[in-house]
Amino acid sequence: MSKLVGKYTHVRSENLDEYFKAVGVPYIPRKMMCASNPTIDISKSDDGKWTINTSTLFRTSTYTFNLGEEYEENMPGVVIKCTANLSDDKLIIECVSPDNSKVLRVYETTDDGMTITYKHEASGKEAVRHFKRTE
Repeated sequence: MSKLVGKYTHVRSENLDEYFKAVGVPYIPRKMMCASNPTIDISKSDDGKWTINTSTLFRTSTYTFNLGEEYEENMPGVVIKCTANLSDDKLIIECVSPDNSKVLRVYETTDDGMTITYKHEASGKEAVRHFKRTE
């Protein structure tokens, strides 16, 4: 079982607004996302399917996927194609939007929780969200 499996609460973010600007998120949704304090539940079933459930006051999203297989994520106003892989106990999700821009999300455990590093390929902008493990 991966060390990432568990429940987490948001603690703080670094450079999130600049990252969302680079990705093209409009002002009001961007400010709402930056102000959110998501909880994340990561699970892995016996058949190898991963599920990431992210909840905020504004929205709950759940994505279930197999490693190495393309799946879709529904973002406000756009559907993006993603593929997840595990490398050195890091969950790396690469997504491609309809305009072919690429973003990465890297989920990595820390001593007291997890970080998610967001990377926008075209601009080089990065952001990090820090989470504390609750279960």
